[in-house]
Amino acid sequence: MSVMTRRPPTPDDLRGDAWLGGGLTVLGVLSGWLGQIVGFFGDETPDLIWAVVYALVLGGAIAVRRRFPGIVLIVVMLAFFAAQTTRLPELYVGNVSMFIAMYTVGAWIDDRRRALLLRAGVIAGVFVWLLVVAFQSAVGDSELSKAGLFSPFAAYTLMTMLVNAAFFGGAWYFGDRAYAGALSRLVLEERTAELEHERELTAAQAVALDRVRIARELHDVVAHHVSAMGVQSGAARAVLDRDPEAAREALRGVEHEAREALAELRQLLETLRTPDAAAPGDSTIRLDALGDLVAHARDNGLPVTLQVVGDPVPASELVQVNLYRIAQEALTNARRHAGPHATADVRLRYGDDAIELEVSNEGRVLTAPRPGLGLVGMRERALATGGTIELGPRPRGGYLVRVRVPLRAAAGTPVGVPALSACCSSTTTPSCARASA
Repeated sequence: MSVMTRRPPTPDDLRGDAWLGGGLTVLGVLSGWLGQIVGFFGDETPDLIWAVVYALVLGGAIAVRRRFPGIVLIVVMLAFFAAQTTRLPELYVGNVSMFIAMYTVGAWIDDRRRALLLRAGVIAGVFVWLLVVAFQSAVGDSELSKAGLFSPFAAYTLMTMLVNAAFFGGAWYFGDRAYAGALSRLVLEERTAELEHERELTAAQAVALDRVRIARELHDVVAHHVSAMGVQSGAARAVLDRDPEAAREALRGVEHEAREALAELRQLLETLRTPDAAAPGDSTIRLDALGDLVAHARDNGLPVTLQVVGDPVPASELVQVNLYRIAQEALTNARRHAGPHATADVRLRYGDDAIELEVSNEGRVLTAPRPGLGLVGMRERALATGGTIELGPRPRGGYLVRVRVPLRAAAGTPVGVPALSACCSSTTTPSCARASA
């Protein structure tokens, strides 16, 4: 398992450090010069050149603090100790630089154990140095009185310790907070990127599902009606010379099928274009319309029988539409591929635990049936309803399509089926457009 680390400093961060180091250098020179004028340490004050060197060391270290945080802390600490030991008259920029260096170690070192040891070592060194200074002042000459348990000298020493504890404790705390905040932002950015990727993937899947659904609808509508038109036009051509009235009747059937196909295509396109469409319950394609479908097949030259077994049970719009479309596609295939003397049987069974649709036909033997979009569409519809499907040629000729939908799935959308897959597949259910929007 990889340990998360914060991102390296940006060019803007490094430029900001350079400007900060330059500003501290200028302030350090100014502070040393003013301190020399004030005469904090009297005649023991070193030359101004040493204050300039001190300011350059502090400013240069801070300028690269994010690049080398551990080294910068050590350099600033040593420079600060040296300045205090030699009595440089600079009392402010050194403390600010020490705070920044301590903060930077906590905020930018990914090895948290190393960051802990560095800061603990520096703080221990500072407090040891303060104790040494306090001891030297206690045994030497001091302007503060040492008489009594809470003498002015003891109070001053305690106050110095408390101020330094607060100073270094604050640098430690804010450094750790900055590091934790950086990691939190990094986690948030990664999660945001993952969510954006998932959103794009979901959108692409939705588009793909919509394309499949539209292709399936177009295939079912066009194949059904165009197949009927082909049968009717062939019949008209066959009897055109000897029975003009029969030919005209067949051509009227072609015209009717063309109008029906155009109406269904227009309805499908209106569904896709209408954002505020009707609810799925407005669909007119249901299982009780199988009788009309069978009658249509008979009118177009395919003898078909319909048998309903059992008492009808409530089924969702999705299940009814998909079972109807599967029956429609199976009869269309029978009319197209089973031969001129083919017959078909449609059986709808309502069982105790499932709804089963079976469409079989008798006709020519298909030794190597060519898979087409219709078979793919039937499989997709069966899957969308949470059911199973059997497809295959019969040994004695013809073809068998059997779909079984469990009642628990027939009552509503099955668990595990994507919402977009469950979108109503009827050309008369405009809610599909709303679901896919």
